[in-house]
Amino acid sequence: MGIKLNFFGFLLAIILLVGCQNEEPKPKPQQEKTVEQVKQIVAPVFSQDSAYHFIEKQVSFGPRVPNSVAHKNCGDYLTATLKGFGAEVIEQTGVVTAFNGAKLNIRNIIGQFLPEKENRIMLFAHWDTRPFADRDVKDQAKPIDGANDGASGVGVLMEVARLLKEKPTNIGVDIIFFDAEDYGSTQGGIAGQQMADDWCLGTQYWANNPPIKDYKPKYGILLDMVGASDAIFPKEYISMYFAPHIVDKVWSKAAQLGYGNYFVNIQLPAQAAITDDHKYVNAIAKIPAIDIIHYDPVKYDFGHFHHTHKDNMEVIDKNTLKAVGQTITEVIYNEN
Repeated sequence: MGIKLNFFGFLLAIILLVGCQNEEPKPKPQQEKTVEQVKQIVAPVFSQDSAYHFIEKQVSFGPRVPNSVAHKNCGDYLTATLKGFGAEVIEQTGVVTAFNGAKLNIRNIIGQFLPEKENRIMLFAHWDTRPFADRDVKDQAKPIDGANDGASGVGVLMEVARLLKEKPTNIGVDIIFFDAEDYGSTQGGIAGQQMADDWCLGTQYWANNPPIKDYKPKYGILLDMVGASDAIFPKEYISMYFAPHIVDKVWSKAAQLGYGNYFVNIQLPAQAAITDDHKYVNAIAKIPAIDIIHYDPVKYDFGHFHHTHKDNMEVIDKNTLKAVGQTITEVIYNEN
Protein backbone atom coordinates (compact mmCIF):
# COMPACT_ATOMS: atom_id res chain seq x y z
CA MET A 1 0.00 0.00 0.00
CA GLY A 2 1.50 3.36 -1.06
CA ILE A 3 2.01 6.36 1.32
CA LYS A 4 1.00 9.86 0.22
CA LEU A 5 2.46 12.94 2.00
CA ASN A 6 0.75 16.38 1.52
CA PHE A 7 2.67 19.71 1.53
CA PHE A 8 1.93 20.69 5.15
CA GLY A 9 2.87 17.25 6.38
CA PHE A 10 6.14 17.47 4.47
CA LEU A 11 6.89 20.93 5.98
CA LEU A 12 6.22 19.63 9.49
CA ALA A 13 8.59 16.72 8.93
CA ILE A 14 11.39 19.15 7.91
CA ILE A 15 10.87 21.29 11.05
CA LEU A 16 11.00 18.22 13.30
CA LEU A 17 14.13 16.92 11.59
CA VAL A 18 15.97 20.24 12.10
CA GLY A 19 14.88 20.33 15.73
CA CYS A 20 16.23 16.85 16.32
CA GLN A 21 19.59 17.77 14.81
CA ASN A 22 19.99 20.64 17.33
CA GLU A 23 19.51 18.34 20.30
CA GLU A 24 22.58 16.86 22.01
CA PRO A 25 22.83 13.08 21.65
CA LYS A 26 21.52 11.22 24.65
CA PRO A 27 23.73 8.61 26.27
CA LYS A 28 22.72 4.98 25.65
CA PRO A 29 21.07 3.19 28.54
CA GLN A 30 23.63 1.66 30.88
CA GLN A 31 22.22 -1.81 30.39
CA GLU A 32 23.39 -1.87 26.78
CA LYS A 33 26.99 -1.70 27.99
CA THR A 34 26.59 -4.81 30.11
CA VAL A 35 25.26 -7.15 27.42
CA GLU A 36 27.60 -10.15 27.30
CA GLN A 37 28.84 -11.33 23.97
CA VAL A 38 28.66 -15.09 23.41
CA LYS A 39 32.15 -16.14 22.42
CA GLN A 40 32.92 -19.13 20.25
CA ILE A 41 35.24 -21.43 22.16
CA VAL A 42 38.16 -22.89 20.26
CA ALA A 43 37.82 -26.64 20.63
CA PRO A 44 40.88 -28.90 20.61
CA VAL A 45 41.84 -30.73 17.44
CA PHE A 46 40.36 -34.22 17.19
CA SER A 47 42.96 -36.77 16.08
CA GLN A 48 41.63 -39.32 13.60
CA ASP A 49 44.87 -41.28 13.96
CA SER A 50 44.30 -41.65 17.69
CA ALA A 51 40.68 -42.69 17.18
CA TYR A 52 41.81 -45.26 14.61
CA HIS A 53 44.26 -46.66 17.16
CA PHE A 54 41.49 -47.05 19.74
CA ILE A 55 39.38 -48.95 17.19
CA GLU A 56 42.29 -51.16 16.21
CA LYS A 57 43.00 -51.95 19.86
CA GLN A 58 39.45 -53.10 20.47
CA VAL A 59 39.44 -55.31 17.39
CA SER A 60 42.73 -56.86 18.48
CA PHE A 61 40.95 -58.51 21.42
CA GLY A 62 38.69 -60.41 19.03
CA PRO A 63 34.88 -60.29 18.86
CA ARG A 64 33.59 -58.66 22.07
CA VAL A 65 30.62 -60.94 22.63
CA PRO A 66 29.24 -61.03 26.20
CA ASN A 67 30.49 -63.99 28.27
CA SER A 68 33.67 -64.29 26.17
CA VAL A 69 37.29 -63.78 27.22
CA ALA A 70 37.72 -61.10 24.54
CA HIS A 71 34.75 -59.24 26.02
CA LYS A 72 36.25 -59.27 29.51
CA ASN A 73 39.71 -58.21 28.35
CA CYS A 74 38.40 -55.36 26.22
CA GLY A 75 36.16 -54.17 29.04
CA ASP A 76 39.16 -54.08 31.37
CA TYR A 77 41.07 -52.06 28.80
CA LEU A 78 38.28 -49.52 28.31
CA THR A 79 37.84 -49.05 32.05
CA ALA A 80 41.55 -48.64 32.72
CA THR A 81 42.01 -46.20 29.83
CA LEU A 82 39.10 -43.99 30.92
CA LYS A 83 40.53 -43.87 34.42
CA GLY A 84 43.89 -42.94 32.94
CA PHE A 85 42.20 -40.01 31.22
CA GLY A 86 40.95 -38.75 34.56
CA ALA A 87 37.37 -40.02 34.45
CA GLU A 88 35.55 -41.31 37.50
CA VAL A 89 34.43 -44.71 36.30
CA ILE A 90 31.30 -46.58 37.29
CA GLU A 91 30.85 -50.16 36.13
CA GLN A 92 27.29 -51.40 36.08
CA THR A 93 27.08 -55.18 35.89
CA GLY A 94 24.05 -57.40 35.60
CA VAL A 95 22.50 -60.38 33.85
CA VAL A 96 20.07 -60.09 30.97
CA THR A 97 18.28 -62.74 28.92
CA ALA A 98 18.83 -62.77 25.18
CA PHE A 99 16.20 -63.64 22.57
CA ASN A 100 17.46 -67.24 22.48
CA GLY A 101 17.35 -67.70 26.26
CA ALA A 102 21.08 -67.14 26.78
CA LYS A 103 22.00 -65.45 30.06
CA LEU A 104 24.42 -62.63 29.29
CA ASN A 105 26.73 -61.10 31.87
CA ILE A 106 26.70 -57.46 30.85
CA ARG A 107 28.96 -54.58 31.79
CA ASN A 108 27.99 -50.97 31.15
CA ILE A 109 31.02 -48.70 31.52
CA ILE A 110 30.44 -45.08 32.56
CA GLY A 111 33.22 -42.49 32.59
CA GLN A 112 32.31 -39.19 34.26
CA PHE A 113 34.32 -36.03 33.60
CA LEU A 114 33.77 -33.20 36.10
CA PRO A 115 31.18 -35.26 38.02
CA GLU A 116 30.57 -32.37 40.42
CA LYS A 117 28.89 -30.27 37.73
CA GLU A 118 25.10 -30.41 37.51
CA ASN A 119 25.03 -29.18 33.91
CA ARG A 120 25.92 -32.29 31.90
CA ILE A 121 25.64 -34.08 28.57
CA MET A 122 26.11 -37.76 27.76
CA LEU A 123 27.93 -39.32 24.82
CA PHE A 124 27.43 -43.02 24.26
CA ALA A 125 28.09 -46.02 22.04
CA HIS A 126 27.85 -49.80 22.34
CA TRP A 127 31.05 -51.76 22.82
CA ASP A 128 29.87 -55.34 22.25
CA THR A 129 29.89 -57.09 18.87
CA ARG A 130 27.47 -59.23 16.92
CA PRO A 131 27.63 -62.91 17.93
CA PHE A 132 26.54 -63.99 14.43
CA ALA A 133 27.40 -63.01 10.86
CA ASP A 134 23.79 -63.46 9.83
CA ARG A 135 24.08 -61.28 6.72
CA ASP A 136 27.12 -63.11 5.41
CA VAL A 137 27.13 -65.99 2.95
CA LYS A 138 29.52 -68.10 5.03
CA ASP A 139 30.38 -68.70 8.68
CA GLN A 140 27.07 -67.21 9.71
CA ALA A 141 27.24 -68.76 13.18
CA LYS A 142 30.59 -67.13 13.97
CA PRO A 143 30.95 -63.70 15.65
CA ILE A 144 32.22 -60.68 13.72
CA ASP A 145 35.06 -58.23 14.37
CA GLY A 146 32.68 -55.28 14.58
CA ALA A 147 35.25 -52.66 13.59
CA ASN A 148 32.54 -50.27 12.43
CA ASP A 149 29.55 -51.72 14.28
CA GLY A 150 30.71 -51.19 17.84
CA ALA A 151 34.38 -50.27 17.85
CA SER A 152 34.13 -47.10 15.74
CA GLY A 153 31.76 -45.25 18.09
CA VAL A 154 33.82 -46.29 21.10
CA GLY A 155 37.05 -45.30 19.35
CA VAL A 156 35.79 -41.80 18.61
CA LEU A 157 34.62 -41.36 22.21
CA MET A 158 37.91 -42.63 23.59
CA GLU A 159 39.69 -39.89 21.65
CA VAL A 160 37.17 -37.37 23.01
CA ALA A 161 37.99 -38.65 26.50
CA ARG A 162 41.69 -38.07 25.85
CA LEU A 163 40.92 -34.49 24.84
CA LEU A 164 38.82 -33.97 27.97
CA LYS A 165 41.87 -34.80 30.05
CA GLU A 166 43.98 -32.21 28.22
CA LYS A 167 41.36 -29.47 28.11
CA PRO A 168 38.30 -29.66 30.41
CA THR A 169 34.94 -28.43 29.14
CA ASN A 170 32.62 -25.89 30.80
CA ILE A 171 30.11 -28.63 31.52
CA GLY A 172 30.21 -32.17 32.84
CA VAL A 173 30.53 -34.92 30.24
CA ASP A 174 29.60 -38.56 30.71
CA ILE A 175 30.93 -41.13 28.25
CA ILE A 176 28.95 -44.37 28.42
CA PHE A 177 29.76 -47.65 26.70
CA PHE A 178 26.64 -49.81 26.65
CA ASP A 179 26.79 -53.59 26.46
CA ALA A 180 24.71 -56.25 24.66
CA GLU A 181 23.32 -53.90 22.01
CA ASP A 182 24.00 -56.29 19.15
CA TYR A 183 22.67 -59.58 20.58
CA GLY A 184 19.25 -59.24 18.98
CA SER A 185 17.54 -61.94 16.94
CA THR A 186 18.67 -62.43 13.36
CA GLN A 187 16.91 -60.96 10.37
CA GLY A 188 15.17 -64.10 9.16
CA GLY A 189 18.43 -66.06 9.29
CA ILE A 190 19.64 -68.66 11.74
CA ALA A 191 17.36 -67.70 14.62
CA GLY A 192 14.06 -66.62 13.09
CA GLN A 193 12.01 -63.46 13.28
CA GLN A 194 13.33 -60.17 14.60
CA MET A 195 11.55 -58.88 17.71
CA ALA A 196 11.16 -55.27 18.83
CA ASP A 197 12.98 -55.12 22.16
CA ASP A 198 15.55 -57.92 22.02
CA TRP A 199 18.25 -55.44 20.98
CA CYS A 200 20.02 -52.84 23.14
CA LEU A 201 19.77 -55.00 26.26
CA GLY A 202 22.49 -53.12 28.13
CA THR A 203 20.81 -49.78 27.58
CA GLN A 204 17.43 -51.12 28.64
CA TYR A 205 19.03 -52.51 31.80
CA TRP A 206 20.69 -49.14 32.51
CA ALA A 207 17.49 -47.17 31.93
CA ASN A 208 15.44 -49.47 34.17
CA ASN A 209 18.13 -49.66 36.86
CA PRO A 210 19.75 -46.18 36.99
CA PRO A 211 23.28 -46.46 38.44
CA ILE A 212 23.34 -42.70 39.10
CA LYS A 213 20.46 -41.32 41.16
CA ASP A 214 18.39 -38.57 39.52
CA TYR A 215 20.61 -38.57 36.46
CA LYS A 216 19.26 -35.96 34.04
CA PRO A 217 21.79 -34.62 31.54
CA LYS A 218 20.67 -31.94 29.08
CA TYR A 219 20.82 -34.39 26.20
CA GLY A 220 22.64 -37.40 24.80
CA ILE A 221 24.41 -38.22 21.53
CA LEU A 222 24.80 -41.81 20.35
CA LEU A 223 27.54 -42.81 17.91
CA ASP A 224 26.90 -46.06 16.03
CA MET A 225 28.78 -47.20 12.93
CA VAL A 226 30.64 -43.92 12.42
CA GLY A 227 33.88 -45.03 10.79
CA ALA A 228 33.25 -46.42 7.32
CA SER A 229 34.30 -44.94 3.99
CA ASP A 230 31.68 -42.75 2.30
CA ALA A 231 29.49 -42.85 5.40
CA ILE A 232 26.12 -41.12 5.29
CA PHE A 233 24.42 -39.87 8.46
CA PRO A 234 20.80 -38.90 7.78
CA LYS A 235 18.50 -37.32 10.35
CA GLU A 236 17.12 -40.42 12.00
CA TYR A 237 13.38 -40.55 12.73
CA ILE A 238 13.41 -41.29 16.49
CA SER A 239 16.05 -38.60 16.97
CA MET A 240 13.88 -36.06 15.16
CA TYR A 241 10.80 -37.13 17.10
CA PHE A 242 12.33 -36.76 20.57
CA ALA A 243 15.14 -34.22 20.11
CA PRO A 244 15.00 -32.27 16.81
CA HIS A 245 16.78 -29.30 18.40
CA ILE A 246 19.79 -31.47 19.19
CA VAL A 247 19.83 -32.88 15.66
CA ASP A 248 19.81 -29.32 14.31
CA LYS A 249 22.62 -28.33 16.70
CA VAL A 250 24.88 -31.18 15.58
CA TRP A 251 24.07 -31.10 11.86
CA SER A 252 24.49 -27.31 11.75
CA LYS A 253 27.90 -27.61 13.39
CA ALA A 254 28.92 -30.32 10.93
CA ALA A 255 27.88 -28.14 7.98
CA GLN A 256 29.78 -25.19 9.46
CA LEU A 257 32.91 -27.35 9.65
CA GLY A 258 32.53 -28.55 6.07
CA TYR A 259 31.23 -32.04 6.81
CA GLY A 260 27.80 -31.67 5.21
CA ASN A 261 28.63 -34.50 2.78
CA TYR A 262 28.56 -36.86 5.78
CA PHE A 263 25.80 -35.24 7.86
CA VAL A 264 23.27 -35.05 5.06
CA ASN A 265 20.10 -32.96 5.25
CA ILE A 266 17.79 -35.94 4.73
CA GLN A 267 15.18 -36.95 7.30
CA LEU A 268 14.27 -40.62 7.49
CA PRO A 269 10.56 -41.48 7.45
CA ALA A 270 8.77 -43.27 10.29
CA GLN A 271 8.99 -46.62 8.51
CA ALA A 272 12.80 -46.29 8.61
CA ALA A 273 12.96 -45.59 12.37
CA ILE A 274 16.02 -47.31 13.78
CA THR A 275 15.89 -49.32 17.00
CA ASP A 276 19.14 -48.31 18.68
CA ASP A 277 20.37 -47.41 22.16
CA HIS A 278 18.97 -43.87 21.91
CA LYS A 279 15.43 -45.28 21.68
CA TYR A 280 15.52 -46.45 25.30
CA VAL A 281 17.42 -43.43 26.56
CA ASN A 282 14.52 -41.37 25.24
CA ALA A 283 11.58 -43.66 26.01
CA ILE A 284 12.60 -45.05 29.42
CA ALA A 285 15.20 -42.67 30.88
CA LYS A 286 13.37 -39.62 29.46
CA ILE A 287 16.62 -38.02 28.30
CA PRO A 288 16.46 -36.37 24.86
CA ALA A 289 18.98 -38.23 22.73
CA ILE A 290 19.92 -38.52 19.07
CA ASP A 291 21.64 -41.12 16.94
CA ILE A 292 24.51 -40.46 14.54
CA ILE A 293 24.38 -43.66 12.52
CA HIS A 294 25.56 -44.80 9.10
CA TYR A 295 22.46 -45.52 7.04
CA ASP A 296 21.91 -45.26 3.29
CA PRO A 297 18.53 -43.55 2.83
CA VAL A 298 18.28 -44.77 -0.78
CA LYS A 299 19.23 -48.42 -0.30
CA TYR A 300 17.72 -48.55 3.21
CA ASP A 301 20.83 -50.32 4.40
CA PHE A 302 23.65 -49.99 6.96
CA GLY A 303 26.34 -50.91 4.44
CA HIS A 304 27.34 -54.01 2.51
CA PHE A 305 29.61 -55.09 5.38
CA HIS A 306 26.94 -54.80 8.07
CA HIS A 307 26.67 -57.96 10.21
CA THR A 308 29.21 -59.76 8.03
CA HIS A 309 32.84 -60.72 8.45
CA LYS A 310 33.74 -57.81 6.19
CA ASP A 311 33.14 -55.48 9.13
CA ASN A 312 36.86 -55.33 9.91
CA MET A 313 39.58 -52.68 9.94
CA GLU A 314 39.57 -52.49 6.15
CA VAL A 315 36.28 -50.59 6.14
CA ILE A 316 37.47 -47.92 8.59
CA ASP A 317 38.22 -44.51 7.05
CA LYS A 318 40.11 -41.88 9.06
CA ASN A 319 38.36 -39.09 7.15
CA THR A 320 35.00 -40.26 8.49
CA LEU A 321 36.40 -40.50 12.01
CA LYS A 322 37.64 -36.92 11.69
CA ALA A 323 34.27 -35.63 10.47
CA VAL A 324 32.34 -37.22 13.32
CA GLY A 325 34.93 -36.65 16.01
CA GLN A 326 35.62 -32.98 15.27
CA THR A 327 31.90 -32.24 15.02
CA ILE A 328 31.19 -33.80 18.42
CA THR A 329 34.21 -32.09 19.94
CA GLU A 330 33.09 -28.67 18.70
CA VAL A 331 29.57 -29.26 20.03
CA ILE A 332 30.57 -30.23 23.56
CA TYR A 333 33.24 -27.56 23.99
CA ASN A 334 30.76 -24.85 23.01
CA GLU A 335 28.00 -26.12 25.31
CA ASN A 336 27.19 -23.91 28.29
